Amino acid sequence: MPVVTRRLRDPDINPCLSESDASTRCMDENNYDRERCSTYFLKYKNCRKFWNSVMVQRRQSGVKPPMPTAAERDEILGALGKMPY
Repeated sequence: MPVVTRRLRDPDINPCLSESDASTRCMDENNYDRERCSTYFLKYKNCRKFWNSVMVQRRQSGVKPPMPTAAERDEILGALGKMPY
């Protein structure tokens, strides 16, 4: 598996892996009709926006690494009580 593909499939690097998989699965099931999968695309877009804002805040605060690990993300989502996206 190429390095880029491996990085995109790594849950520590890609916080929106499940949303990405869901949108791809929807496209496969609906014969690539984008209109039927718009809710999945919106969830993915909101997920990326949320984790990008977290990354910007951590970078500004000097926290390393800027993207929280999968375990840290679970803690953040648990503290929020619900999915913010």
